[in-house]
Amino acid sequence: MPTLLLVRHGRSTANTSGVLAGRTPGVLLDEHGAAQAAALPDRLAPIPLAAAVHSPLERCRQTLEPLARARPELPLHTEERISECDYGDWTGRKLAELGEEPLMATVQQHPSAVAFPGGETMRGMQARAVDAVREWNERIEREHGADATYLMCSHGDIIKALVADALGLHLDLFQRLHAEPCSVTAVRYTPRRPFLLRLGETGDLSSLAPREEDAAQGAPGAGGDGRAAVGGGA
Repeated sequence: MPTLLLVRHGRSTANTSGVLAGRTPGVLLDEHGAAQAAALPDRLAPIPLAAAVHSPLERCRQTLEPLARARPELPLHTEERISECDYGDWTGRKLAELGEEPLMATVQQHPSAVAFPGGETMRGMQARAVDAVREWNERIEREHGADATYLMCSHGDIIKALVADALGLHLDLFQRLHAEPCSVTAVRYTPRRPFLLRLGETGDLSSLAPREEDAAQGAPGAGGDGRAAVGGGA
């Protein structure tokens, strides 16, 4: 099964102003976020990509623009199910103000019980994103082979929810995870189990490039059999 690179969008104007952007239209990358996006093609240069999938929100499309220019042959797809959580009435409000809301304690400690007023549940958010990944895994494998790597550009809570699913963590534990803007999280899926290869990586990604010796050295999930490397591998 394929390897998935989860890219969080670059830093946005909402990030720097402390606003919960949610699905607010027109939220773009700030100057630093644009520089992060510009650096992404070089970071990903060693890795062959079968496709790039992105949330429909502008900040995700903008993050992938430099990559699309660097790889004009790379297929780009929009996927509604990896859009930001629908925070409902919380959308557009200051995070400092939301910190005083009684619901925030539940968001932090028991997110599986959260239903945002006028929005969606956090369980529903995770379920739709996981469904999207499962379907894209099947499509990428069918069209490009089991060793293919593809990319999804999405949002912090979506990425954390997908990582929790990959690790077999209950959603109530997903707030223990973190992904910086424009960081790359890598999950290798196999028929037996997913392997988390990187979490919130902001530096060099060259070790994720496919290598013939991975199977011999015991790379996690190498060869697609889903076996964990005894002793930790190389």
